[in-house]
Amino acid sequence: MTIDITRRTFLQQSSLVIGVTLLSNSFELCNVSFVRAGSELTFKPHAFLEIAKDDSIIIWMGQTNLGQGTHTGIPMIIADELDAAWKNIGVKMALAAEPFKDPLWHVQLTGGSTSIRHRWDMLRQVGATARQMLVEAAAEKWGVSAEKCTAKESKVFHPDGRSFSYGELVETAGKRKIPENSQLKDAGKYKIIGTSKQRLDIPDKVKGKTVYGIDFTLPEMCIAVVARPIAYGASPQSYNEQAAMAVKGVVKVVPIDDKIAVCAETTYAAMQGRDALNIKWSEGSHPDLNDEYLDALFVKHLEQPGAVGKESGDAEEAFAQAHKTVEESYKLPYISHAQVEPINCTAHVEKERCRLWVPTQGQTVAQMTASKITGLPPEKVEVMTTFAGGGFGLRGEPDPVVDSVILSQALGRPVKVIWSREDDFANDYFRPGSQCRIKAGLDKEGRVVAWIHKVAAPSVMSRVMPQYVEDGIDPDAISGIRDMPYSIPNQLVNYVMLQGVPIPVGWWRSVGYSVNVFTVESFIDELAHKSGKDPLQFRLEHMEKGSRPYKLLSLLAEKGAWNSPVTQGRARGVALTFCFESIVAHIAEVSVDNRGKIAVHKVICAVDCGTAVYPDAIKAQAEAGVVMGLSLAFHEEVHFDNGGVKTANYDEYPVLTMSEVPEIEVHIASNNLKAGGIGEPVLPSVAPAVSNAVFKATGVRLRELPFKTELLVSG
Repeated sequence: MTIDITRRTFLQQSSLVIGVTLLSNSFELCNVSFVRAGSELTFKPHAFLEIAKDDSIIIWMGQTNLGQGTHTGIPMIIADELDAAWKNIGVKMALAAEPFKDPLWHVQLTGGSTSIRHRWDMLRQVGATARQMLVEAAAEKWGVSAEKCTAKESKVFHPDGRSFSYGELVETAGKRKIPENSQLKDAGKYKIIGTSKQRLDIPDKVKGKTVYGIDFTLPEMCIAVVARPIAYGASPQSYNEQAAMAVKGVVKVVPIDDKIAVCAETTYAAMQGRDALNIKWSEGSHPDLNDEYLDALFVKHLEQPGAVGKESGDAEEAFAQAHKTVEESYKLPYISHAQVEPINCTAHVEKERCRLWVPTQGQTVAQMTASKITGLPPEKVEVMTTFAGGGFGLRGEPDPVVDSVILSQALGRPVKVIWSREDDFANDYFRPGSQCRIKAGLDKEGRVVAWIHKVAAPSVMSRVMPQYVEDGIDPDAISGIRDMPYSIPNQLVNYVMLQGVPIPVGWWRSVGYSVNVFTVESFIDELAHKSGKDPLQFRLEHMEKGSRPYKLLSLLAEKGAWNSPVTQGRARGVALTFCFESIVAHIAEVSVDNRGKIAVHKVICAVDCGTAVYPDAIKAQAEAGVVMGLSLAFHEEVHFDNGGVKTANYDEYPVLTMSEVPEIEVHIASNNLKAGGIGEPVLPSVAPAVSNAVFKATGVRLRELPFKTELLVSG
């Protein structure tokens, strides 16, 4: 059986692109009371917030729980403005719906460290508005002015000390109009924001009750695994359907364009059936594709002029006047998302509705995808977001939704598509590889007066959101370069979009910053050395004094004892990141033995993410960013051969082990600014801090990731 609509034709014909609309920060609260929760009437002034007569408070979440802590951080913001008793707070994941879309991007997704930073004012307003309505309800019942009443710990108090609990006010509050403007708290009055509450999702995880997408099951559900091309552009030339069907438990073999799905009663039977297909594949579109081919292609593209991503001042004239010129090249590989939980999606397509259970980062994309395939209106597609075992950007892709919906249609029953670990590696949307060349000019005082930076890299944006690629510039590909935190008067940034390779690329944690901060911060260190200056002081000299990056780097210097002697045999390195409305800086302390083995003993991290909503989660994200950043620095790299992906599993893609994790110290800057991102900014400056420390220890520059430690071998 061949399905009429295939993944390839669907993606080609549907124009399924995330349309990002830059809207104002305004939003509208609507009173949707009463909503029945069991037999109880509830007060629901906004889709995010529901208060029941028993005083329980549910915060409805539209953001995916990827382990990042937002399912506690977001409730903390609402609860604080609500003046709620924290013990009454619970969290539930909502269906994909309009109210949960990003107020700036107008899509429901979890990425770009936007969960709190794009909703900061909105979340506060939700709590403050509900508080005001509850206070007014109590005042109405007492016949006094609302200004004389106060809210505290889920109660409203009369001036004489009498009180109503929020649950007792549900019915009266639910009949009131939504006030246009509610008074937000001053930061000094926060009681929950800035504290370290116990994560609301942890108890169930510890008890093994948490259901991830891969755990989810339905009655009559079958499991599907899909055989995918072993090389880019390949297609099946022959396969043994009869042998697959002979495997006990196999239900159906379904060709889907260039893939073949095997559906079975169990995962094991599906995998055995897939193996039994014995598919003979065509050669593919790029049979010569391998690591050497790619390296030569990057070098070739670096010789091309490229598009201008930034031009300020006159860099060429500044070079002519420069006292000293420095030029170097850097190289970074393709990286896998390598998340713990393999990709999966469960779909059940019925006549009048389609239901999805999926650990997705992109609810809107999942809903649009299923709607397009089934012909059902989006409101008839229910997206149930399960817990996700990591994502880092990959779970925003629609592939598992496409396959599961098509297969559910074909079988007339629920189907869960599961990828094996090998499927994950072979079919990833990788973080793009990148090569660059940087040239800088220094004046007699050692200040940088000119900077030319050329990058050759594939474009994620041209695949996902081509409308935002203007004049040949993918803004993500040069992020961290054209917006570096240093004041340099004459800059020229060129971008050459890598063409001629079929390797799919996608967003990966911290996107272009994960690549370009390594090159910028490594080169800044090189310039400091050429100038004969301390690398941290050199950075400060190229920042506006008193700016947020300046203050954060100064805090790091203090907390990391930068100016104190280091333990004998060790050296320190520093690096800085400014992205996603937050600043993060790292000091790494390392030693290198005569065999070239690098030991990272300690990493000190300083974070300025504006208002620190949930310090415990910020610290956890910072620690995880160090671990992941070190993993990139020492290990992670995808290899290609014979026209496809060579890297097959973790044995060929090692990640950082526990024995390699150093002591990690995190310091959070204190301020009352708007909350910024945290998941993305904590990663990019880890690797350059280590490489800069290695140079201090050995005099050898490591300009490629993962580190080529053979360069450090003595003798």
